[in-house]
Amino acid sequence: MKVYNPKDWFNTLKYLTKSEHSKKVYPILVVVALFSWGVAYVELEYLKLSDKSWIKNITTVHNLLGFVLSLILVFRTNTAYDRWWEARKQWGALTNISRTLSIKLNAMLPADDKVNRSFFRKAIPLFAETLFDFLRSDYTKFMLDEKEHPELAGLDDKKHGPNQVASLIFKKVNALYIKGIISGDQLRTIEKEVTEMTNVCGACERIKNTPIPISYSSFIKIFIIIYSITLPVGYVFSMGYFVILAVPFIFYVLISIEIIGESIEEPFGQDSDDLPIDKIAANIRKHCREILAS
Repeated sequence: MKVYNPKDWFNTLKYLTKSEHSKKVYPILVVVALFSWGVAYVELEYLKLSDKSWIKNITTVHNLLGFVLSLILVFRTNTAYDRWWEARKQWGALTNISRTLSIKLNAMLPADDKVNRSFFRKAIPLFAETLFDFLRSDYTKFMLDEKEHPELAGLDDKKHGPNQVASLIFKKVNALYIKGIISGDQLRTIEKEVTEMTNVCGACERIKNTPIPISYSSFIKIFIIIYSITLPVGYVFSMGYFVILAVPFIFYVLISIEIIGESIEEPFGQDSDDLPIDKIAANIRKHCREILAS
């Protein structure tokens, strides 16, 4: 995710012109401009249509459909941003859960219990790291010391990492309860935090695995294309050859909104608009180590 100053208009506009979104659109704008020139030339020079032609009334249809298209794009953008913001809230919740779990374990475990403190100091942030890798469609290697923690021998880096780590944490907590290191009330307290961790995982998977329906996405794209390529047919009578600039600009605004929506609706990728979940996972690791330091 690119960090920027929203009050700095110059650099914001500079980024917009050089962004990946704009680079995708520029070649299409050239095609739209040439198409608009061709329509204008045919109607004005070849067919020599007058401003009294019935074709001029096509602009009425554009006026009506323009309002409909604006509503659809607003809904599209809001839906995409809701997905992005929901993902950010879930990772913020995971940060707080990891801190709270570390604070509770720090208070429950004896100060000289270096083995268990070392385990939780590594296992709690490992959940965030495996979730990060899982959401990026990549399975993680479990980076704990198997000599110090032999219970890791059964972990499989080809299976669902977050589930394995959450199960591992709860097994360790349950073992502490059986040994009498923590009480039943403390066990229930920690169980709540582990459950919340898996809830965050499930919410992130829901966002990742449930894209915008393809019929809705396809309809918007077709709508934008048909709307844009028919603009010069009617507006050439009132704008003349200026449609060569006006139509590509209108198309740029409409298609950019759609591309931005496509970008932010998948918040777990590696684009500049995606969430910095790698940095969030690194912060969780740092905080857990500080809290559970022996």
